[in-house]
Amino acid sequence: MTSFFGGKDKAGGAATENGRVSRHSSGWGQLLQRLRGEESLRVLDIGPTSSTNINFITELGHSIYLANLVEDAAKHDWSLPQEDGKAVRLDVERFLAAHLNFSGRGFDVVLFWDTADYLPEELLVPVLERIHAVMVPEGQMLALFHPPAGVSASGAAKTGFHRYHLTGTNTVDVQRAGEYPMLTNYTNRQIERLLESFKGFHFFLAKDNMREVVVTR
Repeated sequence: MTSFFGGKDKAGGAATENGRVSRHSSGWGQLLQRLRGEESLRVLDIGPTSSTNINFITELGHSIYLANLVEDAAKHDWSLPQEDGKAVRLDVERFLAAHLNFSGRGFDVVLFWDTADYLPEELLVPVLERIHAVMVPEGQMLALFHPPAGVSASGAAKTGFHRYHLTGTNTVDVQRAGEYPMLTNYTNRQIERLLESFKGFHFFLAKDNMREVVVTR
């Protein structure tokens, strides 16, 4: 399910379910500078609804569009039987039409967060292609990736899923938002391939070993 909220529309411990912990985010700090320096931008926030994010973005005079892809992808609504009657596959086109149909809107900033680690691989590439298509030239996207297998990240359980709440500094507040499993753990090279249609890669390695990437359309 997606929703749109308008400003000016242009045609370090474990995070718990109710508690928030702050983490430094160089990627968010970079995008925050843009949001403060420009007017009437459109922002796409991928993740569970956050009233904090809605209020923060609209108070800056921008518009925000929300899409909770991980929760929606986990539902069985998108499964199609294979010919053998046993295996299933995802109805990717129907998923994209239902959750990433933006009615002609183009986005200047996309907050993809750690969505990639929780989406089925067969769905992730089409989702990134759709997002790339709806971003305006020079639009920017922030994506987070959990540490490689065997490296623990503070506050990020392998089976946990989190909501990232924006702040007016280069930190974000992290809050547990469900128990969806992490489906894939990407290497840096795999991340580069996933985002190869973008330009201007800027990698950051956080203290909790999360990899942050800001890419430009």
